[in-house]
Amino acid sequence: MNSNLLMPPVLWGDKRFHTWNYEMRGQFQEKVFKVMLDAGFTCPNRDGSIAKGGCTFCSARGSGDFAGRRRDDLVTQFNTIRDRQHLKWPNAKYIGYFQAYTNTYAPVEELREYYEVILEQPGVIGLSIATRPDCLPDDVVDYLAELNKRTYLWVEMGLQTIHESTSQLINRAHDTQCYLDAVEKLRKRNIRVCAHIIYGLPQETHEMMLDTGRAVAQMDVQGIKIHLLHLMRKTPMVKQYEAGLLRFLEKDEYIKLIVDTLEFLPPEMIVHRLTGDAPRDLLIGPMWSLNKWEVLNGIDKELSARDSWQGKYWRNA
Repeated sequence: MNSNLLMPPVLWGDKRFHTWNYEMRGQFQEKVFKVMLDAGFTCPNRDGSIAKGGCTFCSARGSGDFAGRRRDDLVTQFNTIRDRQHLKWPNAKYIGYFQAYTNTYAPVEELREYYEVILEQPGVIGLSIATRPDCLPDDVVDYLAELNKRTYLWVEMGLQTIHESTSQLINRAHDTQCYLDAVEKLRKRNIRVCAHIIYGLPQETHEMMLDTGRAVAQMDVQGIKIHLLHLMRKTPMVKQYEAGLLRFLEKDEYIKLIVDTLEFLPPEMIVHRLTGDAPRDLLIGPMWSLNKWEVLNGIDKELSARDSWQGKYWRNA
């Protein structure tokens, strides 16, 4: 008999997985939320330096659809988004989240101006910087390592999938080895890494998705974001959908995929996200994703029904 079956459930507060909220309250003794920013970057697979068109799932705002308005300066963006989120969490600290496009795709001197102005804002305890693995030259990593010594820093990178056939379909424009090399480079400087993956990509089977999750479980990354694929209007993926290359996942199917994945993630890995939503006016499908709390509650119920938790089988993954 598998000895894991005899173990009591592991809890992080009232959850059976290692939530971002649990981690932040443990480290900072209060609520911490991310303030989403658009610093005006572009991306190397949009501007032609690596490829054109961007990832096929990526919106016109570079996956920063809920970030501040690009036409506003960063402090204005920060204050606007912070004040909006304060309606929900009136007492909190903040992480400046450079979310839209590729946020290390500029000279270090320019990056320094953007990052430092947010670190100067009252209540900011750290930064989270979303980027690509092919946009981490040595001088940028040196600066990130400097930041890491004086603030709470995360670097978030989109892996999306380990399958090169899918990577070509979605125009990711880098291979999986590039991602692994970037993780190694960051971890040598003790910089926290959050891996982003997407379930529901074109032509991927249930097992292919879980293969990506298993691969992340074995990486030296400290956090994970699992995204449900959202098909949005005016993205290149619309043509792939119309060509029959894409099938929307069902809600119950997605919930089971998430719980399957949580079971083999190491317990110390912080789960930053398990689902998400897209702007209603842009979303083509799956429409059930707009009910985010139903999905999250469904994940909790499935974990409870299985008497399972994050990391239950991770040593056997």
